[in-house]
Amino acid sequence: MQFFKKPSIDFIGNRKFGYMFSGTLIFITLVLLFVRGPNYGIDFRGGVSIRVKFDNSVTVKMIRNSLQKIGYGNAEIKETSRKTVGGIEKEMIIQVELTRKPDVIASKVTEQLKKDFSKGLDIRSIDTVGPKIGGELRRAAIWAVLFSMLLILVYITLRFEFRFAVGAIIPLFHDVLITLGFFLIFNLQISLDVVAAFLTIVGYSLNDTIVVFDRIRENMRTRRRESFSQIINESINETLSRTVITSFTTFLVILVLFLFGGEVIHDFSFAMLVGVVIGTYSSIFVAAPLLIEWEHYSPRHKKMAEVRARKAHKPKRR
Repeated sequence: MQFFKKPSIDFIGNRKFGYMFSGTLIFITLVLLFVRGPNYGIDFRGGVSIRVKFDNSVTVKMIRNSLQKIGYGNAEIKETSRKTVGGIEKEMIIQVELTRKPDVIASKVTEQLKKDFSKGLDIRSIDTVGPKIGGELRRAAIWAVLFSMLLILVYITLRFEFRFAVGAIIPLFHDVLITLGFFLIFNLQISLDVVAAFLTIVGYSLNDTIVVFDRIRENMRTRRRESFSQIINESINETLSRTVITSFTTFLVILVLFLFGGEVIHDFSFAMLVGVVIGTYSSIFVAAPLLIEWEHYSPRHKKMAEVRARKAHKPKRR
């Protein structure tokens, strides 16, 4: 299936517009990161998570109004439901930041819920994450992203060349940073689920980039008389239909999860929505053009480009 029939878009000639767009988003992200900082969830800050079963008449607003009476109106409340033999079973996940001892918080919240919603109330579980553990999780999440990038750098260097590895790694930082920027703009919480989404975005974006790079490498072997920029531009156009179709179908699935998946996976699916779009964009407008910049500024590859250019303009023998 071909979404575009023999496209001939000059991606390389217009790469400066991609740089400007990416630079603007990254600048906004960095400003928000230093001015406001990430809005960490209780996974990283520490807090109490209480899973409670209610009957279907209880809403998030009603629970928040109840907790407002004891000073926990700003608690994070997520609604989830599942099918059981008896019908739809509704559960609420109430997360409260640590402001005092966990046992005291859990006791006050459960007592207030029993007072206002005694009918159909069932406390399923109470979990606590301390500030120290939250800090360790935050550091572990950062190291997980960085370590995955390092492994990817080594793999692509062995599979392709070091310049291809650099051209793949920089867009991955680009994708994660811009996705984080959207979380900062909308003040969404960064939880372990969101970190998992970031790692998924890294894998998805890398897959798109590898497809483009593989076509570039193949064309470099068969089109020796063409310039490096022509090869890259033609390779992007040749893989454009595949990239757009794959990304569009993935986007539709994640959109359904975002709209109908419930509050529990809302932030995860939002991160994936942004990540799929940005990852597809970076594979075309960031990853491949970076190879051109490497060619321009690397002495060895600059010399090789000059040799290819002389061969391309050398008249053929009759």
